[in-house]
Order: sequence, then structure tokens, then C-alpha cells
Amino acid sequence: MPFDKFDFEEITKERRESIAKTIRTASADELKKLGDQIFPYVEDPWREAFFGFIAQNPGATFHYAVTSDGGHIVYCREKDKGIWFIPGTGKGPLQERGRQTMRQMIERHH
Repeated sequence: MPFDKFDFEEITKERRESIAKTIRTASADELKKLGDQIFPYVEDPWREAFFGFIAQNPGATFHYAVTSDGGHIVYCREKDKGIWFIPGTGKGPLQERGRQTMRQMIERHH
């Protein structure tokens, strides 16, 4: 499934298991450091989207997970917003089903 049509309703069992294994709480500072590593070039539009998401949710608790095929997911539970990305390949907002899945996984792990 191409990530430009990333949809949790179609997410594979393997991806779901990978998210369940890797989901964790991440601070804004930790995500900023991760963003600097993943998106080292200031002019990278993916970098702008990533850091913009963090900036739009100040003081929020973020959850971060990685899929088995290299997708990164950042989710803000307080605002019920999320973003997915594969560096240099694709990015987009988490749709309702994706946000619901992330909420369920967070509940299971806390």
C-alpha cells in the first residue's frame, strides 16, 4: 500500500504489530532532535511539516511509533491529531481511523 494513501483501515497486521511494539511517549524536545536527524536540510518540505506539527501543539504529550516498513507516526492525544511520514517519500495527516487506532494502542500500553 503506498503511503500517499496511508489508511489504518487497510493497515497490515505486520504494521499494527510494529506500531504496538514501538509506540512510546516522546517530548517535543525529543521529537525536535529526531526531526533534526531525519530531516537534516532546512529547505526540506518534510522537515517544515514535521516541525510545524510540533509547533502547532505546544505543551502537548506526543506519542511516537514506527511501522515495519519505515513509516513514522507522531500523535497528539490531547488534540486528537497525528501525522505520518516516510522521509523523502510521503507524509500526511492521520485520518479518523488512524487516530482511533493510536488511541487504542496508547490505552493498551498505559
